Amino acid sequence: MPGKTQSELLRTLPTDEVRQIMWRLSDRYALQLLVQSARAVARGPVARLVASGARQSHDWTPEKATLLQAFDEAGLTSVHLEPDHGGIIEGPKNLALALVAFELAWVDAGAATCSLAGQLALAPIHERGTSEQRAFYSEQMRPAQPGETRQTRRGAFCLTEPIPYVGVETGLLSGKVRIAEWQDGREPILQVEKRGRFITNMGFATFVTAAVDSDDERIKGSCMIVLEETDPGVFDRGTPTRKLVHQLSSTNDPIFSLKVPASRIVGGYTIEKGVIVPRYNHGTIIEAVFRRTRVGVGLMTSAKLLSAVEPILRYQRTRFRGGESIAPGSPRYELGLQQREDALHRLVDIWATGEAGASLGFATARLFDELDPLERCKDEAFAAQGIEGPRAQMRAIGKISQDAVEYLKQSALPPKRRDAARFEALGASEIVRYVLLDSVASVLCPAVKLWNTGHGANTMREAVSLMGGYGITEDCPGFLGYKWMDAQLEATYEGPEAVQRRQLSITMTNELFLVQFRQWITELRRVANRRPGTGACTLASGMQLWLWTLTHLRDATDANGSALYQSNRQGVTFPLADALCWLLAARYQILDVLELEARSAEQPELAETAAGYVGFLSDLCHVQAAHAAGEAGRICAELVFGYNRHPAWDDPHAPGCCSGDEVDELEGIIPGYGAGARIYLDVIESNGSHAMKAGPCVRFAGLETFQDLRSRLDGCLTGSRLAKDRAAEALTKVMIPEAPDYPA
Repeated sequence: MPGKTQSELLRTLPTDEVRQIMWRLSDRYALQLLVQSARAVARGPVARLVASGARQSHDWTPEKATLLQAFDEAGLTSVHLEPDHGGIIEGPKNLALALVAFELAWVDAGAATCSLAGQLALAPIHERGTSEQRAFYSEQMRPAQPGETRQTRRGAFCLTEPIPYVGVETGLLSGKVRIAEWQDGREPILQVEKRGRFITNMGFATFVTAAVDSDDERIKGSCMIVLEETDPGVFDRGTPTRKLVHQLSSTNDPIFSLKVPASRIVGGYTIEKGVIVPRYNHGTIIEAVFRRTRVGVGLMTSAKLLSAVEPILRYQRTRFRGGESIAPGSPRYELGLQQREDALHRLVDIWATGEAGASLGFATARLFDELDPLERCKDEAFAAQGIEGPRAQMRAIGKISQDAVEYLKQSALPPKRRDAARFEALGASEIVRYVLLDSVASVLCPAVKLWNTGHGANTMREAVSLMGGYGITEDCPGFLGYKWMDAQLEATYEGPEAVQRRQLSITMTNELFLVQFRQWITELRRVANRRPGTGACTLASGMQLWLWTLTHLRDATDANGSALYQSNRQGVTFPLADALCWLLAARYQILDVLELEARSAEQPELAETAAGYVGFLSDLCHVQAAHAAGEAGRICAELVFGYNRHPAWDDPHAPGCCSGDEVDELEGIIPGYGAGARIYLDVIESNGSHAMKAGPCVRFAGLETFQDLRSRLDGCLTGSRLAKDRAAEALTKVMIPEAPDYPA
């Protein structure tokens, strides 16, 4: 195949040792054990349920309920708990939860959702609850041990409202809370009215964390509150949602009308002049929860794409076997559809997308693990300084952000040119470190959710199509048809795509993020100098073009004089957010391969195969970087040029126009000028005729830099198709197991 320069080809699909290095697990034995436990559940009980037809029912059946015990026995129910309450992971749990979601979704995303929804129910209490609330509900959710008579408590998270509110925005609440009883010297009793829509785990939940708004002048604003099935009133689980997807999770439309003590308000409350004031409104709690749990949802779609590789390879190779004229050993018998470049190239694209999504997702999970303890330090520092309330904290963070920008700029200088004492002091500040990481996390979280599930769902359709008609059958190997349908729901979980784009359009303009983004471009240039085969040069050029476009659009106006980059111009802000997601995913994919290259020598198991893995995954990086840069280039070009009015023939002041008479006059002075002018200039003849096009050619005054960057980007695509050819050839030779490791 053309473009072959790689001496060592891929021998097998990436092993656990490879993934542990790429996703930074090689020195975390507890996480490795967790992965194996989750995998055993996914490829055992979960796979058997899917294969036996359990997805055909909307109801939460006894067969599906066996998953809960399997999760308990494997330790998956306890992943989000602290060790004091039966948890198995010390410290932050974001990466651990992401790995569980990934492994379960490798087989079925409904099972992954069922597992993670319990964590989502506890998350508001964990992130913003009082210490008493965290301790009580964490202990109750710990699986009952042998000899214990108590029931394991299971929770549900109830945010969304019935239609028309469902899927609109989290700020619209029809659920209400008012005071039912308030006797002097005693705790207030609240009346909660809430109707939920699409609530996961509701078929078996024993408590619910629900978002409600005040319906009483004696309660201020909104809050989240814990409802229990034993509370007086109505705790109706409601009818099962008639889903087409995720049938291994329980989803109902519940109805609650309950009396609960005010101590159930998540985070507690104060009383000011006879008014109950919740310490946190529901929006503050949701923001803290969703910015972490969105990562696992994004990784669920990436797991589908990577899980599709092996079934597609097996299908392609065996497609023609069994025919009388197909002899063993012949190319048609051994390669099947892989004799054709199209089948291979399309599979390369699927694999590259899965790798990029997984890299982006796991990098974000690790970032939140690093951010969580720093956030607690920030909260403690602000509390000690008396900085309370969102506005006061925003002002304080604004001042700290200036210090963080200074630190970044000094870090880019040679050591001799730095203010050593100042640089050391800023680097040692945990709050400076917090705002640096938070500015990146605020971009990566919606980016994971938007790109992994949105583009991932589209790519999953491509995976199904590569299986032919087999792809949309119940017995398709790898359950690819189910996974394709499931991906559609994941794109709407925890805020549909518009919500993620809206958040990105705000956070990606943070100067602190943009300073780091510029440094990433410089780092990729260095990578390109050392490892040109990764596509780092292509990606750096795409990132530079995106950055120029953002800067331009923030100051530019359209042909009518209206500002372009503003909140209500979503035709500008949303596509630019999409372009950024492509670039971020490709960057983290490259960083993971560099990590594998640097650390594979530490693993004796990889001594003979590391070069093949690194070479193949580098080619996938190059392919994905070309896709990302190309997509960013297309979007940026549309935005930069698309809001200018095209010149018209009837505009006497159109640049580049001249009359035929003027050309003819110059012909007498410069022989041959007329012929050239009519080729390269927009000439209007005396009879009004002109070239057959919309109008005079567009001129690019003020956009020369963009043209130069775009031209450079196009040139940086050099070699990307050769990388795709090498990756395609590797697919024809890579060894796969003779049979799937879970049932069809």
